This record gives sequence, C-alpha cells and structure tokens, in this order.
Amino acid sequence: MSTKAQREIAHKLKVFAHAEQNGNVVLTCRYFGISRNTFYRWKKNYKSKGEIGLVNSKPCPQNLKLRTPAVIEDKIIYLRQHYHFGQLRISWYLWRYHQIKISATGAYHVLKRHGMNRLPQNQRKRSIPIPQRYEKQVPGHHVQVNVKFLFFKDQNGKQVKRYQYTAIDDATRIRALKICEKHNQANAIDFVNYVIDKFPFRIHTIQTENGHEFQSKFN
Repeated sequence: MSTKAQREIAHKLKVFAHAEQNGNVVLTCRYFGISRNTFYRWKKNYKSKGEIGLVNSKPCPQNLKLRTPAVIEDKIIYLRQHYHFGQLRISWYLWRYHQIKISATGAYHVLKRHGMNRLPQNQRKRSIPIPQRYEKQVPGHHVQVNVKFLFFKDQNGKQVKRYQYTAIDDATRIRALKICEKHNQANAIDFVNYVIDKFPFRIHTIQTENGHEFQSKFN
C-alpha cells in the first residue's frame, strides 16, 4: 500500500474517532470541512470493505484512445531533454516545423506523466533579443523615399489610382508625404524638391527603391 493511501486511511479514521468521541456528526463534518453525505459514504465503505474502502479511487479510468500518440510524446521529450523548451515553446515548435498540432496544456501533461514538468533550477531563462532599429545619428544624413500605390473610388463609383510619395529621416523620424496623380520622374523630382524645402535641416543622402521614377532624369 502506498504512502498516500495510508495517509487517506489515517485521516478518515481520525474523522470517525472525532465523531464517536463528540457524538455529533454535524460538528465533526464542520470541523473537518466535509459534507455529511461524504462522511456517511466513507462510513459505508469502511463497514463493507474495511480500511481498503477508505482509499480514494480515481474518478474514471484513463482513456488510452485520447492519450497523445507515442510518436508525438517522443518529440516532446526530445525537445525538453535537448533544448529545455517549455510547454508553450514545444507547442509552437511542433506546429511550426512538423505541422503537429498539440496545445501547451497537452504538452504539459506529457511532460508531467514522464516526470519532466519542471525545468532544472540552474536552467537559465532565455532572453528575447530586442531588435535594434536602424537609424542615423545626424539629421538629414540618410533620408528614405518610397512610393505607395493607393486605390479608392470616386463619387461615381469608378476606381481611381493615386501614388503616395513618402520621405522619412532615419535620425529624427520626421516624414513628409505627397499624393500625385502620376508615377513618373517628374513627380519624383518635384517631391524631392518639396522635401528639401520642408525639412528643417540639410539633406545629405536620399535612398530610393530604384523604381523607374528614380532613373536618369532624377540624377
């Protein structure tokens, strides 16, 4: 008999002794925080089966059909042993690289069943790197210019296409934009002149996407 079963038997015998000593089942149930139905069910099992009847039984047998397949369990155990992944990362990894769909809770139950639900105490937590935004220190040293296509409908329901020219300074993040009807070099040159006039600092370098609007005439 396991230690847990012995503790359950000792606890319930203690409840019976308390009720017999005080002669009041209600006070005993209130003292131990149980219902009278529970008390009498324990008493009935004890009379019919003896001490073995006081051991708690599982509410329902395990359904092996619902258990995680052995192949997936092996992958979960491998990821924990070799990479020390937690259940969330295991769930994401299996779906991302193996198209295996299992919830983080399902991965946790597999780990718990194999006694691996806790990482070692000396396991260092992985820090998530913070992305560094590319930027210049001097205003105007590097300005990015690109073109975005816009589609909308006019009052008659006819689709209209326009072009949004945008310039962003990498140091200050100041931006300027202008919407044009045509996508050509003339509008690109006009937009750059507009940016030079609007930005409160001298522009050293302009980076473009090398589209047809930024070709020979633009230079």
